[in-house]
Formats: sequence, structure tokens, C-alpha cells
Amino acid sequence: MTNLQIFLDIATEAALAAGEVLQGYWGKLEDAITEKGRPGDLVTAADKASEVVVLEVLRRHFPQHSILAEESGKLGNQDSEYLWAIDPLDGTTNYAHQYPCFAVSIGLLINGIPQVGVIYNPASNELFRAAAGLGTTRNRRPIKVSDSSELRKSLLVTGFAYDRRETSDNNYAEFCHLTHLTQGVRRSGSAAMDLAYVACGRFDGYWERGLSPWDMAAGIILVQEAGGKVTAYDRTPFKIETGRILATNGYLHDTLSHELMNIPPLSSW
Repeated sequence: MTNLQIFLDIATEAALAAGEVLQGYWGKLEDAITEKGRPGDLVTAADKASEVVVLEVLRRHFPQHSILAEESGKLGNQDSEYLWAIDPLDGTTNYAHQYPCFAVSIGLLINGIPQVGVIYNPASNELFRAAAGLGTTRNRRPIKVSDSSELRKSLLVTGFAYDRRETSDNNYAEFCHLTHLTQGVRRSGSAAMDLAYVACGRFDGYWERGLSPWDMAAGIILVQEAGGKVTAYDRTPFKIETGRILATNGYLHDTLSHELMNIPPLSSW
């Protein structure tokens, strides 16, 4: 068994255990919801309890690895070439409102490159897994991106960062522009699920800004191993620290990139 397969199996163990925690809190949060400083940036008791479970599993198996977790920050050996990027509950606002689009997201970067990813939505009981060279699966069955090659026939997905009220670079113009050119643009509220859905062909493309590494690390390798493409908006190599991503089935990549790079700000409309 290769190291990547071992990493994938342990990440799966952690994601499934965390999913059980989220199921246990579902609909029972009551007053256990707070904001983390920005309007709409929520954290719940479920986020924290889920992260505890993920950390316990990863530390038990990989005590020398580095960890970047949404709620706990940087942990472990920061000099390690292995970095686990963890979102214990991606889609917290959805979860708090009992809207069943959320997930545990666990990605492993090796020397800064996403190599392993597991995304698990316990509400739909969908488990997405991928590792470099091993393909992408949904509930243990191989999946691939869509074959849509025309923007006008595509279904896209995007999201809006928590700072959208404070900056003109808020993705509103992009959303409006691309809604006119496609069959539709969705906003699910979970970057992890957006990337998983691109990987399995439900969406043809996804773009977003203002993301953190734990939002994207797992989903990037899912898309790539399913035959898709991930870059910066301008098609240059993707850098996870920028928080800005374009992920597609590959067929639409150049066209979508061109549109994103040439959309005028709303103030000029």
C-alpha cells in the first residue's frame, strides 16, 4: 500500500468520525452559535467538536505532521513537508439553519501541493475521496468531471467571501455577468461541496475569491484527479495562499477564464 493510500484511508477515518459528530449536533445547536468577528462568519459547538475528532485521529497516526485547522490554527511540526488543512464544518451557516449542504473537508498538502483529499457530507451520506494518481471516487465509485464544452449550456457555482460588504472586489459583477451567459450560477455556501460537485460533474465550473487553504485543499485534488483543471483566474498556476480559484471540467476553462478577466466592475454598468 502506498503512502498516499494510507494517508487517504486515515483522512477518511477522520472525516467519517467527524461526520458522526455533526449528525449528533444536527438541529440541536440552540444558542451554541457565535460570530467570529465578521458578520455572517459563524462558529458553532459542532465545528469545534468535529475538529477535536479530526485532530485526534490525525495526531494519533501522524504526530510529526503539520496541521492547519480552521478553528485551532497552526499545530504540530511546522517544519514538516506534510500539512493537513482541515475544515471541520465547511458551510457552517447552512448547518446552523439546517440547510443540508455542508461537509467535513480534510486535505493533505505535500511540499505545498494538494495530494490527498476527503470531503464528507453526512446529511447526504456522500463521501468524496481522491489522491494523486489514484483517481476520485464518490462513495467508493469512480467519478469524473462533465463533458460540457459550451458556456451557454453550462451550470456554474460560486460563493461570496465574508468581506463582501467591505470591498468592491466582492464577486457580485462576476455573478451577474456569468448568470447571463450560462444556464445558471448557483451559490451553495460550501466551497468544499462546490469542488466535489465539479469533480462529479454536477457543476461544470467554479470560481471564488477570499478562500482559506482549508476551504480548498481537499477539493482541488478531487477535481484534478477527476479530470478537471484548477488554476488562478488568469490560468496561471494555482497558489493556495491567494484564496482565489478557478476550477472547471477543463473544456470550459479557457472560456471561463477569459470572461472572468474581462468583467467590468458593477460601478461601470
